[in-house]
Amino acid sequence: MIVSASYRTDIPAFYGRWFLNRLEAGFARVANPYGGPPGQVDLTPAAVDGFVFWTRNLAPFGAALDAVDARGTPFVAQVTVTAYPRALERSVIAWEDAVAQLRAVRDRWGPRAAVWRYDPIVLTTLTPPAWHREAFARLAAALRGVTDEVTVSFLQPYRKTTRNLDAAARAAGFAWQTPEPEEKRALLAALTGIAAENGMALTLCTQPDLTDVPGVAAARCVDAVRLSDVAGAPVAARQKGNRPGCLCAESRDIGAYDTCPHGCAYCYAVSNRTAARARFQAHDPEGEFLFLGSR
Repeated sequence: MIVSASYRTDIPAFYGRWFLNRLEAGFARVANPYGGPPGQVDLTPAAVDGFVFWTRNLAPFGAALDAVDARGTPFVAQVTVTAYPRALERSVIAWEDAVAQLRAVRDRWGPRAAVWRYDPIVLTTLTPPAWHREAFARLAAALRGVTDEVTVSFLQPYRKTTRNLDAAARAAGFAWQTPEPEEKRALLAALTGIAAENGMALTLCTQPDLTDVPGVAAARCVDAVRLSDVAGAPVAARQKGNRPGCLCAESRDIGAYDTCPHGCAYCYAVSNRTAARARFQAHDPEGEFLFLGSR
């Protein structure tokens, strides 16, 4: 099984000690986000074919990466770097530091072990299309030769996302919008060209209606082929997406929603930052669950 850690929260940035403890114990228990009984994920070396780590900050996770490497288990780091204004992401690390972290992964494990995520793309009066073209070009130039893929997506206006973005917009005095499909396609075309100039393929996460833009491919964020390349041996997994249009390989996620204290205004995984911060403070790194009471 491939283990995802985690698209529900930022385990590398905030929960590295817990992850190491669960590796040592050989399992993690996971609350069911849809209700029902919790599950258990086997983390023994024989059971795990690979890890996919999702993060804004790999720096606190160095010991965990060393431990995974010592087991001989391949991993891919999906690192989000957007360089948005603080009104949208109030506490993430500087983009230059995130780029340095990706470069360190490349230097040690090769360019197939690192994927840059520029998502979600949020269109606001602070970040209009021209802003995205400029910021993306700056980041792509800094990441040239570090990775061969950049994954993007446009903001999905879920109810909680809309509520949190509206609150941030009122506090900081900006407006946000859901762009029309043709505006999305025009921006995607520009970003795809910039990515290609810097040696990267641009892939689009779970938005199949926009993959008709030339040069854009559907993303496989949990990618058995990429893990196989990192491992130097086949990693077999069936395709089993998380939602319509998702091409990810089957995986088990060990994270918990509403536990990331970063406070990004556009986050789909946190309903309320105050609650997320409280859960982070209440987290027990010795516990079997990352946070038992999460939805």
